[in-house]
Amino acid sequence: MSIKREVQQDIQLAQDGSAEAFARVIQLYERTLYGLARTYVGRDEDCADVVQDTVMKAFRAIRTLREPAYFKTWMIQILINECRQWQRKKKRSPTVELSPLQIEEKAVQAPYEAIELAEAVWKLEHELRIVVWLHYYEDLPIKEVALRAGVPEGTVKSRLHRARVLLAEELESSQERNVDDDPTFMRKLSLDDLVPLSAA
Repeated sequence: MSIKREVQQDIQLAQDGSAEAFARVIQLYERTLYGLARTYVGRDEDCADVVQDTVMKAFRAIRTLREPAYFKTWMIQILINECRQWQRKKKRSPTVELSPLQIEEKAVQAPYEAIELAEAVWKLEHELRIVVWLHYYEDLPIKEVALRAGVPEGTVKSRLHRARVLLAEELESSQERNVDDDPTFMRKLSLDDLVPLSAA
């Protein structure tokens, strides 16, 4: 995938130290960053802190980004890393932080087949996206998802089924599959496998 030439130029200017160019690029992805942070940490105040930390860390490390085409994925993965650290700090447990360079390497190595799937997940309505996130991204059992989402286990199961159906419909142009009989289908929903979601 490619990004628009002017965006790539701004990324390269940011790598040369231009805060103004970096701010222009961040504006393109600001809504995505806040949306993902809100899904993960909930409160608007916490979202703002996490996004701010993400942006600051990205600006300091942007010179390590070797492929401007992967900027969006790189930013998202830094955000996810910050969200995970935020949650661990709340639990007062040790953290293991990925460096921006390690994050980029994961993005570059990610399989192409995850592009459409990851993009489709973020298009789901919130009540579906959150159970998908908790169950498949965080590997939480149905019971724990129900507790965190504040709904009965049966509701979690029905929402997961609905989400799988919607995702399958979104992806049916790629290949037809039985989403209930294929146990590996949703296991591809790993944040470590994210690749550029769309052109800027």
